Amino acid sequence: MHLSDGILDGSVCLAGYAVSAIMIAYTARKISNEDVPKISVVTAAFFVASLIHVKLGPSSVHLVLNGLVGILLGLAAIPSIFIGLLLQAVVFGHGGITTLGVNTITMGVPALLSCFIFRIKKRYPQKSMVLFLSFICGAVSIVGAALLTAAFLMSAGKEFFTIAKIVLLANIPIMLIEAIITLLVVSFLLKVKPQLLD
Repeated sequence: MHLSDGILDGSVCLAGYAVSAIMIAYTARKISNEDVPKISVVTAAFFVASLIHVKLGPSSVHLVLNGLVGILLGLAAIPSIFIGLLLQAVVFGHGGITTLGVNTITMGVPALLSCFIFRIKKRYPQKSMVLFLSFICGAVSIVGAALLTAAFLMSAGKEFFTIAKIVLLANIPIMLIEAIITLLVVSFLLKVKPQLLD
């Protein structure tokens, strides 16, 4: 769901950078030195998962794991996702430099939404509820990212409307896969290191 260079208008790209810079500045202030190793490991997992692309028509789909990033890192998900996207753009050419701000928004905002959804577990800490919330977070994060990506594509002109629809449809199976993977990872962490989910 990366948007490449040259698709969006320059003003949209600049606005994307401005909004993502504000989000990064705000969330980075909440990071302590003790959080850095955890953020680094989760960022690496996000970076690697997004590199496995499966071709689907004129587009391709891949794991995103932004819901899991939101669950594990909370507000620190925004800087984590920004770093992962920056490395993907610079090292492998996935996404773009001009659209880095927009891509951070499309991946980061759903990650934050997942973070807030997962906080419901504080009120309902039963294992079945925690697993259900993790499944929802995995699905919602992909739906949110696909909707935001489609909205940005449609802002680029009518010629991108069809591609926006394809992006939405292509990510339906990814939504289910991400939901299951997120559930499995959270289930594993509940057994071995539940404090990572606090």
